[in-house]
Amino acid sequence: MTATPLVELTGVSKYYGNIRALEGVSLEVRAGEITCVLGDNGAGKSTLIKIVAGLHRHDAGTFRVEGEEVVLANPRDALDRGIATVYQDLAVVPLMPVWRNFFLGSEPTKGRGPLRRLDAERMRTTTREALLRMGIDLRDVDQPIGTLSGGERQCVAIARAVHFGAKVLVLDEPTAALGVKQSGVVLKYVAAARDQGLGVVLITHNPHHAYLVGDRFVLLKRGTMAASHTKGSVTLDELTRQMAGGSELDDLRHELERPAGP
Repeated sequence: MTATPLVELTGVSKYYGNIRALEGVSLEVRAGEITCVLGDNGAGKSTLIKIVAGLHRHDAGTFRVEGEEVVLANPRDALDRGIATVYQDLAVVPLMPVWRNFFLGSEPTKGRGPLRRLDAERMRTTTREALLRMGIDLRDVDQPIGTLSGGERQCVAIARAVHFGAKVLVLDEPTAALGVKQSGVVLKYVAAARDQGLGVVLITHNPHHAYLVGDRFVLLKRGTMAASHTKGSVTLDELTRQMAGGSELDDLRHELERPAGP
């Protein structure tokens, strides 16, 4: 494949004083593919997200966006380059209707001067159409977004990023707090974003969810890369084993085995 990756990190590191949060991490995100970043709590996933989203600057290594080496100054800089991040807490206002949350911070207006006001009808119509394009049929875009299920709120956030022109969509543990059925709904829309040509970074600690949709897999452990695979080079069982600790798990199993009886 010769196309330039949308995002490419090579040997990226991040330090907080003497604390190594991330060291020597590499990954690439291509259009129409999903790159999954797996790891337990403390593995470095959050730090990686913050670098890609423009919240933190990397201290070493290279960060390229469409082949151009960059140092992102802030999240707006990342957005301007087409990188949209959907965090676990979703940054929504629960009591506001779905359409207000969809346009939060980017509201279109009509009229001029003292008569200028929000173009509510345009926002309602656009929200409904944008959701339908992603296959999301909400009962009513006027309902408070807080009344939606966790999975539905994630799907609205994904559709919002697609609508506002994201090329790269970074998803922070989108299925972490969801049951099996709701997780399936979210993964369906993650795949829909991929099918629209976006490059997706899926951060997760669930290898089963990752393997269902992923094209590439990067495993983090204590801030370093434990492994990197493409879909064709690893099985779900092997991915799960590496995620669970692999040889460390075997050692623990031996330690926990009951001693043989007399």
